[in-house]
Amino acid sequence: MTPLPRPSPAPLHRPRESRGFTIIELMVVVSIVAVLAAIAAPSFTPMIERWRMRQAAEGLQSTLYLARSEAIKLGGNVIVEKLPNGTNGCQVASGNDDWGCGWHVCADTNRSNTCTAADRELQRVDAPSKTLVTRRSGGARIIFNRWGLVDGTWIGFTLVPQGNNESSTNPAAHGVCMSSGGRVRILTSENLPCTNG
Repeated sequence: MTPLPRPSPAPLHRPRESRGFTIIELMVVVSIVAVLAAIAAPSFTPMIERWRMRQAAEGLQSTLYLARSEAIKLGGNVIVEKLPNGTNGCQVASGNDDWGCGWHVCADTNRSNTCTAADRELQRVDAPSKTLVTRRSGGARIIFNRWGLVDGTWIGFTLVPQGNNESSTNPAAHGVCMSSGGRVRILTSENLPCTNG
């Protein structure tokens, strides 16, 4: 018996060359993305402002807790003091109660009731840009005694975004309240202003 001839292999088909996008298709996609971004951007602004105010409020809360614990550890004379207007180009802290440029904590070793170059700096916090931080009353510094209590009245801060609605009615506004006993709370705009600790 003679073997059957083997079938010849099927001819290889060359795949069709793949094409890229045409310039028109690319322009249409870019236009659609631009329109969607323009529609979505304004709705992100309030969310970003709320996040920025919350971040600043948590930073201030953390600083107050640090100052309190350091005062207990060091036997008092720990000061939280606002950074002066003009620090790092910041121009939102011109008043005595304006803390918008940030704050620092120092151990007041020379008992001057202010942070001087001779005092050891324990922490420094630069406030986020476009953030107005206002102390309700009490001025440029907070002094903690040896028991970690505030010398003076309770502490109240309001944090609002700089821009259109610079008041505590802004939905992004936050507050930081500290009682004379050392309890620190963060408030949202519905609960502002800080009226007691």
